Amino acid sequence: MANAKVKTVVTNESVADFINKIEDETKQNDCFAIINLMRKVSGFEEKMWGPSIIGFGSYHYKYESGREGDAPLVGFSPRKAEISLYLAQGFKERQALLEKFGKHKTAKACIYIKKLSDIDTNVLEEMIGHSIAYIKELYGN
Repeated sequence: MANAKVKTVVTNESVADFINKIEDETKQNDCFAIINLMRKVSGFEEKMWGPSIIGFGSYHYKYESGREGDAPLVGFSPRKAEISLYLAQGFKERQALLEKFGKHKTAKACIYIKKLSDIDTNVLEEMIGHSIAYIKELYGN
């Protein structure tokens, strides 16, 4: 496992071109709004990570198993059914913020939303900040 090739790496693909291919206009607009929010909070420009993840900043991780690699500090992916938000799951305020977040589902570090109007974007902004701080503290990047 330690030698497995990491598939989710930064590419030179255009984020705007990727978003503009989304047929659903609401989802497309939501994605551009999420980009602006994540850019503002993270201080990083958006980059494509693999074929479908939009990430901001990066950190290097190394697990006890020996597996290591780079990942975005925060990111998201517009999937067919919903938008997947990639935020750390270990920061202490996460559960309390999720209770105020709005309509969503969770699985590990992912938070799934159908559309931006279903959630409180101020809470999302706060979660992004906590997530970045947590990852930086955890990995020392």
